[in-house]
Amino acid sequence: MGVAAGERMKESELIYDWNTIDYEIVREPTNHPHEVWFDDETLRDGLQSPSARNPTIEQKIELIDYMEKLGIQKVDLGLPGAGPFHVSHIDDMLTHMGKNDYELRPGCAVRTVVSDIEPLVDLQAKHERQIQASAFLGTSPIRQFAEDWNMERILSTAEKAVSFAVDNDIPVMFVTEDTTRSKPEEIKEVYTRAIELGADRICVCDTCGHVTPNGVKKLLGFIQDEVIPDAGVKRRDIEVNWHGHQDRGLGVANNLAAVEAGADVIHGTALGVGERAGNAPLDQTLVNLSLMGVIKNDLTALNDYMRKAHEYIEVALPRNYPVFGKDAFETGTGVHASAVVKAMKKGDHWLADRVYSGVPAQDYGLQQVIRIGHMSGRSNITWWLQQNEYDVEDDLVAHLFEVAKSQRRLMSDEEVHTAIKDFNNVDSPDA
Repeated sequence: MGVAAGERMKESELIYDWNTIDYEIVREPTNHPHEVWFDDETLRDGLQSPSARNPTIEQKIELIDYMEKLGIQKVDLGLPGAGPFHVSHIDDMLTHMGKNDYELRPGCAVRTVVSDIEPLVDLQAKHERQIQASAFLGTSPIRQFAEDWNMERILSTAEKAVSFAVDNDIPVMFVTEDTTRSKPEEIKEVYTRAIELGADRICVCDTCGHVTPNGVKKLLGFIQDEVIPDAGVKRRDIEVNWHGHQDRGLGVANNLAAVEAGADVIHGTALGVGERAGNAPLDQTLVNLSLMGVIKNDLTALNDYMRKAHEYIEVALPRNYPVFGKDAFETGTGVHASAVVKAMKKGDHWLADRVYSGVPAQDYGLQQVIRIGHMSGRSNITWWLQQNEYDVEDDLVAHLFEVAKSQRRLMSDEEVHTAIKDFNNVDSPDA
């Protein structure tokens, strides 16, 4: 079938999407308190990474600005129980959010002890807004054994903390640590008691990065089909949160499984920063759910957010990191680059973004980049010269082709400029 000049075939005719075959996320709105939301844990759980640097308050506020811009709904501002310094930072961030009328909903992580929750009473009164208390308590048999806990003690601890928060009008999210290795009857017992006492949010945690996507679906199915109804409340009255980790590299896959299984809020951190191997990467989760059509957020600022998180927290950003690594949209391979160049020459950014990429770069504030190296073809060189405003001469192209073939890696722009200077025996133009 022919296509007229300047026209593009329909997407469905250019990309056959096996992802959509016999697959659909069915979500009945009446069964949920809201659509799928996200909780950014970068400034709390993320900072528990052994390699993390605690950003300045100015840097934290800048990161919060990005969360708001990206349409993220919830943020964990930190651990008030960690001391006055942390309370001061939480206070300053709340002030900034209030002055700017942010829709971003604040929360803080607290141990299930009254002393951790008490600072939230004052902060809530000062800022005249609700601050979620994410009260966490380990429930797995292995944790109980190591701590010399039993269910009687766990229930008593939970009751005191949840009751104090509810009595002081602080919204409570009851968090069971290591849920994915906990016994069903004990999960049910402690969630039921928390709900009875007034907690309207629960958080199911894969604290040790143990679970697989199948386990996520089974566990969340148990929570939604048995625990919540048997507690005497309707599903839509309880916000179900999912909190995952990366120990087995399944953080993103588990986040997607949690959405499919009906979770209301998905947790994650920038670039997956967090304890041990890290938390589930929020950035990759957002990208995938956007591509799947589950969310409609404008994510063009997501790259800038990841760059700032990388700089301020000093979390690693490998060159080959999906989407936001330096290599993600660069190619120096001749046949691949040729296809991208041909799309670019058509003036079709949509096509150029997809002909050799499963992720459209422009949707995330990025672009395709053609490099020159030992696997490059002449089309790479010609395109690079054109983009850098050089005259495309056959002798110059041939020279650069030979130089490129002698390299053991892709050439930097500076190296290409130097090679051109050597060829012309004149000063290089500004790069």
